Amino acid sequence: MTNMQELKGKVVVLTGASSGIGRVAAYAFAARGARLVLAARDGAALEETAEQCRRLGGEARAVPTDVTQGEAVQALADTTVEHEGRIDVWINNAGVGSVGSFEETPLQAHEQVVQTDLLGYLRGAHAVLPQFKRQGSGVLINTLSVGSWVAQPYAASYSAAKFGLVGFTEALRGELADWPDIHVCNLYPAVIDTPGFRDGANYTGHRLSPPSPIYDPEQVAEAMLELACAPRPIRTVGAAAHWLRLAHFLTPGFTRLLGRGTARAIDRAPLAGLSSGNLFGPPSGRRQVHGGWASGGSQAGLAAAAAVAALGAYLLYRARQKP
Repeated sequence: MTNMQELKGKVVVLTGASSGIGRVAAYAFAARGARLVLAARDGAALEETAEQCRRLGGEARAVPTDVTQGEAVQALADTTVEHEGRIDVWINNAGVGSVGSFEETPLQAHEQVVQTDLLGYLRGAHAVLPQFKRQGSGVLINTLSVGSWVAQPYAASYSAAKFGLVGFTEALRGELADWPDIHVCNLYPAVIDTPGFRDGANYTGHRLSPPSPIYDPEQVAEAMLELACAPRPIRTVGAAAHWLRLAHFLTPGFTRLLGRGTARAIDRAPLAGLSSGNLFGPPSGRRQVHGGWASGGSQAGLAAAAAVAALGAYLLYRARQKP
């Protein structure tokens, strides 16, 4: 079992710390005595997170930062070293999303998703890796998504960013082959109960809600703790992440099926206005950990059903290919 006492006094930089996964992860690290440097665009919400971290026994400093700005991310790293003397863990977690058909979503929205979800991570790594090399050690944790394995129709730029992160982090590992104590860890959550669907951009004209099964953000925070103490290249959260990856691998045309299903679900949802959400600035809604989406259904049952359906479709396909 991982010894969480190892985190006491460790310097942890966490982006996207104002809500959702980032906020609850900050609480988890603080409860283990970490020295936190918290980053996000929403300064007021960030300070709320920092204050709660202090109540939990950790040290926390809020540094408002927009990860789409390279100078701001570099300043985050520089001020952390100046105040704390080192950086033990850097967590790239800030993220945005945009849902809508590719051509009906403004190009600026697509670009902003990539700026945050891909280039924001690149900026974080570029800022912290020189410090890790000076120290001879460090852990870089990147919050990816099951969407890094299975493309998400009607979220094309999100898929582009998340798929890009896989190649980016694998390339980094290759360059760090001679630095055995510097680790790059990818975290792949399934659908998580955060305010992301409420706060994200919506160009569908319909109200959005996440698909089941939905997992608690505390599970992602726990996985981050584990990676910080015992780094490994890949860590998933939620059984559905495994099943979706398997379904994508086994089922020919899986993305087409997913696209048709997504389109039907969107069309059946109640009408709603178009919105750029939190793409270009913090959202107006209250910053919190949970989104209130969690259902009472059987997550294991739903995941198993998806796996069986995928396997059945694959076997049917193979049978039809035989002469």
